[in-house]
Amino acid sequence: MTREEWLQERKKGIGGSDAATVLGKNPWKSNVELWEEKTGRSETPDISDKPYVQYGIKAEEHIRQMFALNYPEYEVRHEENTIIKHPKYPFLFASLDGTLIDKKTGEMGILEIKTTEIVRSMQNEKWKGNKIPDNYYCQVLHYLNVTGYSFVKLVAELKYSQDYQMRKTYTILRDEVLEDIKVLEQEEIKFWNEYVVKDKRPALNLPEI
Repeated sequence: MTREEWLQERKKGIGGSDAATVLGKNPWKSNVELWEEKTGRSETPDISDKPYVQYGIKAEEHIRQMFALNYPEYEVRHEENTIIKHPKYPFLFASLDGTLIDKKTGEMGILEIKTTEIVRSMQNEKWKGNKIPDNYYCQVLHYLNVTGYSFVKLVAELKYSQDYQMRKTYTILRDEVLEDIKVLEQEEIKFWNEYVVKDKRPALNLPEI
């Protein structure tokens, strides 16, 4: 699949980056704005030329390689511009930063890579301890649901300044978040079938401040 085909295919359903928006947990986009995009009323903003996006794209392959070095117990696979669809609900799809295979057990997992610049204390709080921001948590729940895989390894590169950054790895196990996966799936099905398919504007759902 070419990148252009991949971009067109993404318009036909709900991807990982849409999951938090459906639940009203995306601080940068509302569920109504997402509905307008999915129903063709507006175009998804093209942010591919933004410096932070370009940095993330270029850093991803390096971080993936470092993960493979640091976690030799996993086989790391990746193919650009691929889409995995939910076996029952094909309008739910996933494009992964990497697929993991536990060499000992054969279990399948997801590699998710995030690069973010910490410029405010509020942002730092969202990454404190074992926490990850709500929008990223929704994204990995979505991927676990679509793929049926057993776990996620989320690698976050947190950049505090030009001279200081840290890399943290979080583990999310499917069996421990099953209830959250079910809630997300129900809301995504409702958003797509009740609002996008029926072309009915949803009530505005804003994230808590």
